[in-house]
This record gives sequence, C-alpha cells and structure tokens, in this order.
Amino acid sequence: MGGVENHVYQVSRRLAQAGVSVTVVSTDTGDTALGKLPKTETIDGVNLIRVRSYPSRSDWYFSPEVYRVARNGDADGRKWDLVHIQNYLTFTSPLAMAGALRAGVPYVVTFHGGGHPSKLRNAIRGVQNQAYAPLLRRANKLIATAKFEVNSFGKALGVPGSRFAYIPNGCDIAANNASPKPLDPDAPLILSVGRLERYKGHQQAIAAMPHVLKAMPNAKLRIVGGGDYESELNAQIARLNLQANAEVRAVKPTDRQGMAEVLASASLVMLMSEYETHPMAMLEAIALGRSVLVSNTSGLQELADDGYAKAAPLNSTPEQLAAIMLRQLRQPHTPKTIHLPTWDDCAEGLLSLYGDIIRQPVANLQATQLHTTVQ
Repeated sequence: MGGVENHVYQVSRRLAQAGVSVTVVSTDTGDTALGKLPKTETIDGVNLIRVRSYPSRSDWYFSPEVYRVARNGDADGRKWDLVHIQNYLTFTSPLAMAGALRAGVPYVVTFHGGGHPSKLRNAIRGVQNQAYAPLLRRANKLIATAKFEVNSFGKALGVPGSRFAYIPNGCDIAANNASPKPLDPDAPLILSVGRLERYKGHQQAIAAMPHVLKAMPNAKLRIVGGGDYESELNAQIARLNLQANAEVRAVKPTDRQGMAEVLASASLVMLMSEYETHPMAMLEAIALGRSVLVSNTSGLQELADDGYAKAAPLNSTPEQLAAIMLRQLRQPHTPKTIHLPTWDDCAEGLLSLYGDIIRQPVANLQATQLHTTVQ
C-alpha cells in the first residue's frame, strides 16, 4: 500500500458515508498475494471490483477489463455518473479514460505523480504525457494534489489552469493516533521516511551520518520503509561502520498507529527525494509538531515555501547535508501555526467537484454512481 492506495482508502469510505454509491476498481496481477483476494467484495460501504492485469511482475501493466467496466457500468448494468481515475502513470489509466469517453460518462483524473527508480521510465515520462494528452485534455477536470502540478502538467498538456482543481491529500492520521513525545537532545532520533528506492534519497541521510556523529555521537538514524533498495542501504551502513547508529526498519503500511508513534518519537524527520507530489508522511510529521527537512524539489519545496519545513539542496554533499541536519536538531523548526488539510477536507472537496460536474447539488448526490479506478 502506497500513497495512492491510502488516498483512495481514506476518501472512498468518507464518500460512502456521505451517501454516494462508490465502486473502486483495482488491478490484480494474479500473484501469490493478490490472486487470493475475491474478485468482488464490499468494505466499509465501498464496493470493490478486482480485475486481472498483465504482466504480473511489473508496474507498467495494463488491464483491458478496466475499459469494459468504465464503459459498461456496474454488475447491474447501471451506468456510472462519473469516473475518477486515480494515478495516470500506468497503461491502465488511458483505458479507463477511453471507456468513460466511449460511454459518454464524465471523468476526472488525479495525477498522483511521483518519481521512479528506473532512469528509462523517467526519461520517457514526457513521451507518456504526450501520448495520454488527448484523453487528459478531454477530462472534465484535472485534479492536482500539489500546487506545482497545475503549472507543470498545464504546460505539458497545453491546458489552462482553469481546467485544474487543487484538492490536496489529508494528513490527520498521525494527529489522531499519537501525541508528540519528550525528546532527548543528546540522543536525537532522525527518521528518513519513504519507500526504499534510490530516488527517495535515503542514501544521502546515511552518507551524512558520520559527520552528524562527530557533533552528536549518540544520534540515531532510522530508515523507515520497505522496498528493493534495502540491501544497498544496509551495505552502505556497513561500509560506513554505522551499524550502532543507523538501521533500516519498516513499519507495516497498514499500521497507522505504529507509524504515528514512530514519527512522534523523532527529533528530525527528513526526505531527500528527487520527486514527491504531496508526501503524506511529511505532512503527518508536521501535524505532530516534528521538525521536518526535505529536498528543494517538487511538492517538497512547497512545504518549505509554506513555512512547514526546511529545505536542503538536492545535490548537497554529505558534509553540507549534515550541517543542515545539525542546525535543525539544535534549533528545531516547528511552525507556530499549522493549518493542514484533513481527509474530511479532501473528501468534501471531491464531493463538491463531482456535484459541479454532474450538475447536482451536493445534497442530492446520494444516488450517484461513482467509479474510481486505482492502479
């Protein structure tokens, strides 16, 4: 479960509670884990349809059945009032857009843009944008979860800012589940949070630690995440002889209480990623009053611009990054006022947008058939 899945989980339940008929269509690669899940079920009032996708060991898969579901409607033959495509980065999203377009059903797209460990995938992102552009331009609305996406995608697609709606993610999970803990200034805990991929920048935090330890010998670094880059990070920790002061240890994605408690125990939470849209872990850390350090890129820079975090140059040397980390450990950056969006805000924003598109007052949306597809 990643950011997109959590977004859909948080929003769909709230829409269902508001009386909207919500069906989530998700891809199933048929591997050991997903192949055992039922094709249909209902969870927290949300209908789920899982459709096969191919191939099973890649994230560039496609699923022809998504086109059929988007075009034909639900199991009872009722047409969708609106189709919401969550994530545009796979070959599945254009099929959902094409199906809705063929059926004459309005559709919206939330980009959920992000980085990728593959240099090839990042290199062809522009080509992918152009290939999807005709379908994206015909969307009734394009939804940005970060402000920079409006300019970035607007320029790439050649569409004006008026075609976008800015509806950010919520960040109230941590605040509801944990309280800030007393911190030990002589033995600070530093967290680098995110999937274990090279572009997330965890290796930069590890490289800076020897220089941090010269000033704070009892400091600890914990890399919080899971992924294919774990062995490289552990090898780097061993190479720098940091086994006593650094570790890679994940929190289960579904353990929101556990993640909240880990964040609440940190003196500094950081993410030196090359690209993020609206990083939920950083938002949760901010909501808990933690000092946050991010790279000066994409949606991370927006957090710094809004005064919620400090930003470090992405190309910082280990010595430079360590100096910035030490400065923040000694003088934590904690904003006096925090006004971050909640998941209720996010759901209400989407509900209002849906009402505008299908031209019904929000109060009359109880019978709406909403189909959201997540890859």
